[in-house]
Amino acid sequence: MLGRLPLEEQLDAFRSALGRNETLTEVMARTATLDLPGWYVTAGCLFQTVWNVVTGRPPTRGIRDYDIFYFDDTDLSWEAEDAVIKAGQEVFEGLQAEVEIRNEARVHLWYERKFGVPCPPYDSTESAIDRFAATTCCLGVRLEPGGAWPVYAPHGLSDVFNLVVRPNPVLAPREVYEAKAARWKEEWPELTVLPWPAGAPSGT
Repeated sequence: MLGRLPLEEQLDAFRSALGRNETLTEVMARTATLDLPGWYVTAGCLFQTVWNVVTGRPPTRGIRDYDIFYFDDTDLSWEAEDAVIKAGQEVFEGLQAEVEIRNEARVHLWYERKFGVPCPPYDSTESAIDRFAATTCCLGVRLEPGGAWPVYAPHGLSDVFNLVVRPNPVLAPREVYEAKAARWKEEWPELTVLPWPAGAPSGT
């Protein structure tokens, strides 16, 4: 099983699986032209591509959108982020997929209003990725000049290959995790969804 391979072999298998999603590779190539600070393609489009490959489904099946995080704390205004979003809309014009770009330096300004719990300011894109509701989501990959695909995977890749969804109770409320996990389980019935740990914060 891929989830039991040595880490370097898992990374190779991970990049190979992502490479089968032509929409994802196109998103990465186009994002690279925006030259965003600290950017990653992240979250669902990555682990869901792997789930599709592992289970023999088409690589893009069930993927709602493609998330791009970047980190720019030099200007926390909505206008600055919106300018990047509009530049992205031009870059991604004609792509048959929804792409969402977000400046993670601004998340603390709106997170509590949306999710009901306070969010301390992040200090990097990686610190934002660390705080997804499930460890399975904690992934990032980008395309660098020369063609390298650096991967950020603070919880490793074994769960992703083994179709395990594990809670990450560091920020997002329990109901966010459970809603996401239920939706994923419906699309990928082979998943093993682990319960929210007893005693962990459950949000509001």
